[in-house]
Amino acid sequence: MTKKHPLTLDQAEIGAIAAGTHGNPFAILGPHHGPDGWSLRVFAPEAARVWAIGPAGEVELPRLHAEGFFCAPLSDALAASYRLRLEVGGRMMEREDTYRFPSLLGDLDIHLLVEGRHLRTFEKLGAHLQVVDGIAGVHFAVWAPNAKRASVVGDFNGWDGRRHVMRLRHDAGVWELFIPGLGNGTHYKYELIGPHGNLLPLKADPYGHYAEVPPRTASVVADLDERDWADGAWMKAQAKRNDRHAPISIYEVHLGSWMRVPEDGNRMLTYGELADKLTAYVQDMGFTHVEFLPVHEHPFSGSWGYQPVGLFAPTSRHGTPEDFRLLVERLHQAGIGVIIDWVAGHFPRDAHGLHHFDGTHLYEHEDPRLGLHKDWDTHIYNYGRTEVCNFLYSNALYWMEQYHVDGLRVDAVASMLYLDYSRNHGEWLPNRHGGNENLEAIDFLRQMNEVVYAEHPGAMTIAEESTAWPGVSRPTWTGGLGFGFKWNMGWMHDTLNYFSKDPIHRRFHHDSLTFGLLYAFTENFVLPLSHDEVVHGKGSILGRMPGDDWQRFANLRAYYAFMWTHPGKKLLFMGQEFGQQREWNCEASLDWDSLQNGLHLGAQRLVRDLNRLYRVEPALHQLDHDPAGFQWVDCNDRDNSVLSFLRRGFDGDDFCLVVCNLTPVVRYDYRIGVPLGGRYREVLNTDSHWYGGSDINNGDGVWAEDEPWHDQPLSVAVTLPPLSTLVFKRA
Repeated sequence: MTKKHPLTLDQAEIGAIAAGTHGNPFAILGPHHGPDGWSLRVFAPEAARVWAIGPAGEVELPRLHAEGFFCAPLSDALAASYRLRLEVGGRMMEREDTYRFPSLLGDLDIHLLVEGRHLRTFEKLGAHLQVVDGIAGVHFAVWAPNAKRASVVGDFNGWDGRRHVMRLRHDAGVWELFIPGLGNGTHYKYELIGPHGNLLPLKADPYGHYAEVPPRTASVVADLDERDWADGAWMKAQAKRNDRHAPISIYEVHLGSWMRVPEDGNRMLTYGELADKLTAYVQDMGFTHVEFLPVHEHPFSGSWGYQPVGLFAPTSRHGTPEDFRLLVERLHQAGIGVIIDWVAGHFPRDAHGLHHFDGTHLYEHEDPRLGLHKDWDTHIYNYGRTEVCNFLYSNALYWMEQYHVDGLRVDAVASMLYLDYSRNHGEWLPNRHGGNENLEAIDFLRQMNEVVYAEHPGAMTIAEESTAWPGVSRPTWTGGLGFGFKWNMGWMHDTLNYFSKDPIHRRFHHDSLTFGLLYAFTENFVLPLSHDEVVHGKGSILGRMPGDDWQRFANLRAYYAFMWTHPGKKLLFMGQEFGQQREWNCEASLDWDSLQNGLHLGAQRLVRDLNRLYRVEPALHQLDHDPAGFQWVDCNDRDNSVLSFLRRGFDGDDFCLVVCNLTPVVRYDYRIGVPLGGRYREVLNTDSHWYGGSDINNGDGVWAEDEPWHDQPLSVAVTLPPLSTLVFKRA
């Protein structure tokens, strides 16, 4: 028969509390009313003595267990209002009793969490500053349905998992605890006992808003209450700025290596410094948006953020969450949109992350044929689990609502869509129909896009999808995936391949430039020259160009102008705008010193002017995704490696004529058909001396002649500089 102490508490229960194995501490600790009145039970292993004190007096609690379990009867008045006084190391201290506070998660919250319909789980799960009964503290909540016990640990309790064991809300599998006295900046983790009684590695908070600077891994309490944003003008115009008819020219940035401070140990810039320097630079260069490589907290810098552990935390490498908000705000004030790369396809196996979170495969599939990403040795999310999908939906909204982010570029979508992605025969499981499509991931992506656009109609989602999957950027109600835009990986591979060829051989690869127009309007495409093209031995974009230095830069300039005049939105990775020579290194700053060289400076000037021209000429952006916005004049002159085409906007008579001469041969009196008469003047010439070219040009312009050509009623005879792209406007 189990021995009981005078207040009828089992010694086994006391032992479980002292050992930290009790899964329901609220049944034992705190004030409890029984047949003999009130009693108070406190577990304080750090204390030599414990008292309950209040307006009604005080009472000392006798120690009932050597590890620090104290218990005493209380009067009704003292039970109604008390604090704890503890003698610790010969000193007296006072604190509130965690176990006198009620559950703070409402029944509706629990119901929505169970159903997977709580779109803002970040408002309930994680760590939140709260005031309960006039007492300030932090409310913690974590989803760990298979854990036998969950505790909050941190500096405040000596990282002792016995001292702040949480309350389990069984229906949702969520553990919660309000700890009075904690505040902003508190370091914490969760200590979990798995379903087999094993103590798991300490876990960072999946919903943590902030984290220690890596390699340290604790979560940090951060206040993300309402702030007085100063970007109202941008937010009102967001839908117009992100629309598919708008000019969208994206500067892709890795925050850690855009610019460093060599005189201060080569350190990275802070968010505040980036708010000044990056904003000014992007505004000067004329890009309409920036896209940040993932800003989520990640343990390994070499992953560039693509193996995130803290999906709700902007990396602390550059400052606090509020500092990141300031960066977004400053960019918006300068008229620049903010896109972040969003990693919803996989997560790393770091012990403090989502891996085997509660001792089971909670976020990932148990079967490695479904749950292990071979390319990156990471886990794949289990999209068939409503709680996991809700975690990700909520995260998408979180960045838009808490940080005013304008869009998400979803990484590695192809790896999500296909069950056999990068897998050999026998290494994957077919879907219920026997196919290789990941039906659960498809449903997830569609639902994610529906949620984002329903809640934030002015936002944008962009898919990095490298296959021929149909309808990626088409509405879900038509069977599409619902993205706003899709990266055009085929265009990128074909055109880079073409421009890497010696001009003497280009006539044999002419189709590489023209093929993309056969499918250019099947999706809302973004033309990307991204970070993936300047790493892993690929060198730089400039490094792909053939010839001597002059020819390489001339090729680069002609390529960029072809890209900016081609249908599709634009994306360029940092450093390529001034023709960085070396391959990107995430541990070093861009080679800003190279701008002392006139050819690098010329490339930068060209990109600045291309962005200006793209913005001010409706014909170059309004119908980026509509075949009415493009017309070949001549795509067949492969022998001379010359291309010519028209770009039109809503006003079809307001057009731009684009001509590319992609050999080093100057071509005089080259005749090109045009639809209307008048004078055609150059509005851009990549061979200008301003850009480092030979300055061969067409002077004040050329007049249309009454000579039909290229199935057009009129024509112009122009001079084509070497390795150049020209843009003409009819005066």
